[in-house]
Formats: sequence, structure tokens, C-alpha cells
Amino acid sequence: MEEIIFQLITFSGEAKSYMLEGIQDAKAGRIEDAREKVEQAIEQLNKAHRFQTELIQKEAAGEEAIVSLLLIHAQDHLMNAILLKDLANEIIDIHAAIQAK
Repeated sequence: MEEIIFQLITFSGEAKSYMLEGIQDAKAGRIEDAREKVEQAIEQLNKAHRFQTELIQKEAAGEEAIVSLLLIHAQDHLMNAILLKDLANEIIDIHAAIQAK
């Protein structure tokens, strides 16, 4: 289970990094690059989500779920990455609109 948790943290962290890079690209006027970074982030989020689903399926199948600080940390990373995806898209759209004027 610990390996799955570390994968959740890794892929969520990579997703956040891509999104923050995308926001910086948008600020610099590179809107298409920014949108590509968000797409890369979504790929990482999908990987993280598969690991989260694996944990849920194991618990649903009767395996005891041990809630550890590490698991909570992993879920925190994933939730923040999901929130950042929504915010990054909005920020990129705002920069695109401003730069189009």
C-alpha cells in the first residue's frame, strides 16, 4: 500500500508542477504552451486517480484500509492538484482574454 501512496504523491506533485508552469507560460503570453502544460498535468492527474481508485477498490474488496498520515498527505496532494487544475484553466483563460485585447 505504501508504494501506491507514494505514486499518488508523485503524480499529483508532477501535475501541480505542470500547471504552475502553464500559468507562468500564460503570464508570458505563451497561451498554447500553457494549455499544453495543463494537458500534461491532466495526464499525471489521471495516473494519480488510477492509484487512488486502486486503493478504493482494495478497501471495497475487504482489505483493511489503514489510514496513515502518509495516506492523508497523498490525498491532500491529489485534492490540491485537482483544485489547481480548475484554477489554472481559469487563470490561463483570463490571460488569453487580456492579451487578445
